[in-house]
Amino acid sequence: MSALTGIKPELANISYKPDPVAPSGRVGLITLATDFNSEDDLRRILPADIGLFTTRIANANPITVDSLRAMADDLPRAARTILPGFGVDVAIFGCTSGTAVNGSARIEALINEGMPGCRVTNPLLASHNALQAVGAQKIAIVAPYILDVTATVAHGIADAGFELTNVLGFGLENDPDMTAIPPDILMAAAIKANSDDADAIFISCTAIRAAEIAQRTEQLLGKPVITSNQALIWHALGLMNYQKPVAGFGSLFDHTPPTA
Repeated sequence: MSALTGIKPELANISYKPDPVAPSGRVGLITLATDFNSEDDLRRILPADIGLFTTRIANANPITVDSLRAMADDLPRAARTILPGFGVDVAIFGCTSGTAVNGSARIEALINEGMPGCRVTNPLLASHNALQAVGAQKIAIVAPYILDVTATVAHGIADAGFELTNVLGFGLENDPDMTAIPPDILMAAAIKANSDDADAIFISCTAIRAAEIAQRTEQLLGKPVITSNQALIWHALGLMNYQKPVAGFGSLFDHTPPTA
């Protein structure tokens, strides 16, 4: 019996109106090959009418300054794999420590090799803008990394003109271990890192589940809490000139992001 028995070819002529795909814009995410968290975290924050399209950059655990520096060379190739021929409105590099090691300008240039002309953000640049937007000058930092990686991120914040009041690290070197930190433990770490003179808390790393506790932690501390993934989406939406409100992820979204 033919495999086509019973099939009615005329059904292919049914008319319909196509549903729009990502009607308000497209965000491209370049995340680490070993990242367990970024895609889920960013989709939770993104409005439903924005599409997130991902690719992965080659890297290896343990996460060290040397491994973070080496992985940047794969960025142009990874960027070329995101919706080729269609493009995205904003490209995100999903690694705070990798940006701190390589520098925002180099990250943007490498991504633009694969996606010429695309607007680019990264967690360090987005967090700088976020901390400025909430009026913070003195910053307490929480990070999951080993000491030298934590120090690189802390220098990345200080070099942007902020004063550091405290830096607290977990000493972890593998992405799965970072993602496995319970959100309530991250909140406890933010509370421990806080001091009266800190204007805001910055919780670094896209691999950790910090965005979901930003708002609760703000309510406990009475000051802004900025996280890598929360700041990334806030900044990306600004670059897209997206105007609709985003709720549930902290007071940052009450502030207007830069559009350039």
